[in-house]
Amino acid sequence: MHKQAVIVVGGGVVGAAIAFGMARAGVPVTLLDQGDIAHRASRGNFGLIWMQSKGAGFPRYARWCRDAVDFWQPLAQELLTLTGIDVHLQQPGGFWIGFSESEMQARAQMLEALKDIGKGIPYEMLDHAELKHRLPAIGPTVAGGSFCPLDGHVNPLKLLHALHAGLRALGVQICPGVDIAEVVRGHNGDYTARNRDGRSWRAPRIVLAAGLGNATLAGQLGLHAPVKPNRGQVLITERFRPFLPYPTNKARQTNEGTVQLGYSIEDVGLDDGTTVPAIEWIARRALATFPILSEARLVRAWGALRVMTPDGSPIYQESPTCPGAYVATSHSGVSLAGLHAYVVGPWMAGLAAAPEAIEEFAGDRYLDPGRSFSHAH
Repeated sequence: MHKQAVIVVGGGVVGAAIAFGMARAGVPVTLLDQGDIAHRASRGNFGLIWMQSKGAGFPRYARWCRDAVDFWQPLAQELLTLTGIDVHLQQPGGFWIGFSESEMQARAQMLEALKDIGKGIPYEMLDHAELKHRLPAIGPTVAGGSFCPLDGHVNPLKLLHALHAGLRALGVQICPGVDIAEVVRGHNGDYTARNRDGRSWRAPRIVLAAGLGNATLAGQLGLHAPVKPNRGQVLITERFRPFLPYPTNKARQTNEGTVQLGYSIEDVGLDDGTTVPAIEWIARRALATFPILSEARLVRAWGALRVMTPDGSPIYQESPTCPGAYVATSHSGVSLAGLHAYVVGPWMAGLAAAPEAIEEFAGDRYLDPGRSFSHAH
């Protein structure tokens, strides 16, 4: 099979993982990356590989997330072998923590609906005493929680670094500081991506993985990607004695010993700054969850913009009018990284058949007037 050259627009975790999957199969890839000027979602990513809440009301997405779990160990090992970079993958399972019986009941109903989808998403509901046995540091106001043995976490910045190092090792041309303003299909079927400074790149295939930029670029190739920014603020503590061997939805302790706390969900446009009210709220919630953190000193707070679709689920689609042009966007770039590399990359490079029922992720679903969407996933 002839391996056509591909342009991937977007060098974040999603675009880099897809490009890595193509490059490891021998496809000539050019990665166009905004670099430091980008609204990097990985900067605000909590680093979770999180299965137990994905796909509520969207069974195909639940199966997709469940399948992604099986690709994470191979990806981490391949990146380590190729680049020497350890992304600090740990998959011990993870805990969601609730503060009321109503939260617990809603959680149990959601997880029960997901448990038999695909390969199955196992879970346990734990009351306060059971959770305290597993996580001794939880506070007295915690009502209980849920546990999923499939969950885990990584260092998201090291993951991005390892993907880029792997791409360079595989001979990918990475062009930093690129801000693509236009993508067009020529008369010969090739695609041209034009930078704002006049530079351009051309190839027979193109993947739009430009995060928030997809909202503008996708429509130029007959695709629909109505993504919007969603700000999350994150706090980090100084190195602290080990107390949290599992990731949770409220806090996670990194391999270096720091504790990451988050996160807020804010609709504030392109403002990726921090605010005192959000920082105070995150800190209060963390202390209620783990009172031991009153002994830790906060050393940094920052904000970052996530890429959010109307239902919080991914968009993957080949253009119906421009064959060889694809869009890919996902709020769960870390959780899905292995699947993006080993499944989505070969498909979008033309080396593999489309994944089963991939049409359910088409951006056109948002054009259906009979459907309503929320960020719950």
